[in-house]
Amino acid sequence: MRTPQAIAGSAVFFIAAPCVVAGLVPWLLTDRYRLPLSTVPGFVPAGSILIVTAIALLVHSFARFALEGLGTPAPVAPTERLVIGGVYRHVRNPMYVAVLSIILGQALLFSSWSVAAYAAIGAIVMGSFVRFYEEPTLARRYGGEYETYRRNVPGWLPRLTPWRGGTSTSQGHV
Repeated sequence: MRTPQAIAGSAVFFIAAPCVVAGLVPWLLTDRYRLPLSTVPGFVPAGSILIVTAIALLVHSFARFALEGLGTPAPVAPTERLVIGGVYRHVRNPMYVAVLSIILGQALLFSSWSVAAYAAIGAIVMGSFVRFYEEPTLARRYGGEYETYRRNVPGWLPRLTPWRGGTSTSQGHV
């Protein structure tokens, strides 16, 4: 896939998946954000920081798929190369971590139990999808390169120091 096509495909998938999962559904669960902001001390700033940071992480992750991997996060248009640069040197699933963080940030922002429950359900669904679909698919597609990556980079809780392994192709994309 060429870079412009990868960027366009990633942009479409960004709107179709994370914007719906982390934006539209919480918006509907909070009665279209008509809830007052939380009165619990610290929840509003913590939720706001979590949301803003996670959005930046999500955009970075999508950009890496298009620019480094020459593909999209959508299973129908996968990357040509395994994406292991940037934030992917700290955690294997930064998109899922970011989406869940955005949802949790909204749960804090509005002190919403329904959004917190939605985040918990989302974590179970995403974790199952990664375990039973993504990991086997990536192992088949990228073989030993993915297995080495999987052994060295945690799936959900980021490492503090970046993993320094990988191929020479991805080394320049930090």
